[in-house]
Amino acid sequence: MSVQTADAPAASTAQARARRDSLTAMLPTRWLRTAGLLAAVFALVGCVAASLAIGALSIPLSEVIEAFTAFDDSDAHVIVTELRVPRTEIGLLVGAALGAAGALMQGVTRNPLAEPGILGINAGAAFAVVLAIFLLGVSSVAAYAWFALFGAGVTAVLVYVLGASGRDGATPIKLALAGAVLAALLVSLTSAVLVFDTQTLDEFRFWIVGSIAGRDAGVALSVLPFIAAGLVISLLAGRWLNALAMGDDVARSLGQRVALARLAAGVGFVLLAGGAVAAAGPNAFVGLTVPHVARALVGADYRWIVPYSIVLGAILLLASDVIGRVVVCPGELEVGVVTAVIGAPFFIWLVRRRSLAEL
Repeated sequence: MSVQTADAPAASTAQARARRDSLTAMLPTRWLRTAGLLAAVFALVGCVAASLAIGALSIPLSEVIEAFTAFDDSDAHVIVTELRVPRTEIGLLVGAALGAAGALMQGVTRNPLAEPGILGINAGAAFAVVLAIFLLGVSSVAAYAWFALFGAGVTAVLVYVLGASGRDGATPIKLALAGAVLAALLVSLTSAVLVFDTQTLDEFRFWIVGSIAGRDAGVALSVLPFIAAGLVISLLAGRWLNALAMGDDVARSLGQRVALARLAAGVGFVLLAGGAVAAAGPNAFVGLTVPHVARALVGADYRWIVPYSIVLGAILLLASDVIGRVVVCPGELEVGVVTAVIGAPFFIWLVRRRSLAEL
């Protein structure tokens, strides 16, 4: 009896290793992952070309190229350089930021439903914009960006302080609960301001729906440093997230400084989500869905999930923006509406096909 008891852990360990090896063998190889990432980059180039060419006025791709190589001040060239280039730049930045932010959030909280809304980032940014409109009379999109980024940062700090209180520190469950509670409070305060001031509501409703139309190059430049810093952090965070995915105790046994890793990743997704929401308002389902698509393609290694999420997020946002220009032409659907229409059913399908109990 004692021999069987002693052998049981060894047998269990051997079975676990065999299962891990079999799962590893099923995952894509490094070469396949690299080829897939390059294919995604080529698809993103196609989305950029479509974003520059397609709209209420369709412009041939050859003429789009001439707008950069032989500008002649024609209407088509002005539309490309003055309107569609800034819009495409913001789409690239926002899509990449939301994809990376979703991957970081899901990795840090080990919550498969984590995205910029769950930790109150969207609600904090929205409340700051409402206060800026109501108290200061701010009306420019570029100014919204700074207030939204400030609101997102303050909210993230409050969520972390609340989640870190108590004996166990900042656990994933406590962070998610703190974010949900704070988001509910901020949404209520935002609604209270909008109910009593219709002028603020008129200004705010064009931002809250989520859009990259009507933004100029100044908006992209104002959020570029924050999003760029967040992308660098996200690309460096792959090993930290892989360790955190195994649990805090295992991560510590591997020499990982859990609190520092979680704080660094938190700074990264605040910069990313805050910058994205500041530039284009809340865009649903990009940060939620894209990391799951990346995980389905490359497995559970965050060193690959994050770069895939960056590229796929930019593809989804730009493609959604182009679709929004086409389906009700000559009018437009806001990109936030299109991402919700695309993302919601896709995520339901994904949940039905894959186990999302834990990451």
